Amino acid sequence: MAQTVGRNIAAPLLFLNLVMYFIVLGFAGWCLNRFINGQTNHPSFGGNGATMFFLTFTILAAVLGIVSKFAGGNHIRAWRNDSLGAAATSALIAWAITALAFGFACKQINIGGHRGWRLRVLEAFIIILTFTQLIYVLMLHAGMFSSKYGPGYRDSDYAVRERGVEDPGLKGGTAAPGTRVV
Repeated sequence: MAQTVGRNIAAPLLFLNLVMYFIVLGFAGWCLNRFINGQTNHPSFGGNGATMFFLTFTILAAVLGIVSKFAGGNHIRAWRNDSLGAAATSALIAWAITALAFGFACKQINIGGHRGWRLRVLEAFIIILTFTQLIYVLMLHAGMFSSKYGPGYRDSDYAVRERGVEDPGLKGGTAAPGTRVV
């Protein structure tokens, strides 16, 4: 029970972030399509000078976030040290790109001008995702501080034997005399 405290908190965050990243991907794809087609005067789009940078980093953050959730799902399922590295690294990279998109969202809000409801929704989702992804990354790394929150980087609960304790399944000694293995 104590080993699953981190898993019970990280799993809902993983699912929430996955759903939110899919929503962001849909909105960012629609907005980027309108922006490339030159339809910025659409009533639900608008935009300003920061829009192209914001949309580029938003769609990149969404794709990386979705991919990192696949590695995170594998780690939640296994909940071992060997899957922690891939999940933590991909989640940290996804958070970094989401934080960049967060900065462009703040810049876009600061510049002002007409922004349609889809861009405002996209800005809100990126702002929320920045903080929920940070909490998810911290939950993955919580095992460093206490093993009750999950597998840590220094835990050796498997694949390492204690000193002086022999495994009864291992056979010691040499091969039978007179036999040769080719």
